[in-house]
Amino acid sequence: MRARKPMRALLDTNILVSYLLAPERGSAITRVVEAGVGGEFQMLVPEELLGEMIETVRRHDHLARRIPPDILRRFAESLLHVAEIIPRISEPIPAVTRDPKDDYLLAYALVGQADYLVTGDRDLLVLGQVENTQVVSAADFAKVLEAKGFSS
Repeated sequence: MRARKPMRALLDTNILVSYLLAPERGSAITRVVEAGVGGEFQMLVPEELLGEMIETVRRHDHLARRIPPDILRRFAESLLHVAEIIPRISEPIPAVTRDPKDDYLLAYALVGQADYLVTGDRDLLVLGQVENTQVVSAADFAKVLEAKGFSS
């Protein structure tokens, strides 16, 4: 019998920052991030995304006040240990989304052969699916995990 291929998912920066802001037990975002850190699916993290997460928090005072630098650093380091890091894409990234700043996430999801791109970004969510990657909210991905017997 063949082993089942683990699900592969790329979590958008907005999911990771939201987790750092409010890691309440039971929220969909917490269930998704903790399931990824716990190995219930293969979390994909582009090198660029880690940098974006750190810069987003540092650049916005309201985030920097609520997320201490040591927590941010430890979280980024833990992602490096549990996630599959996708190297930087050097070729031009095609325009696909309504917001050109989101195109890189979709490109990394496709390069990383992600089954899911988990985001709170409406410009991405409106796509629904691109090639073999489904674009879903944290709440919808939490339901996928629950249906597969993960992340109660």
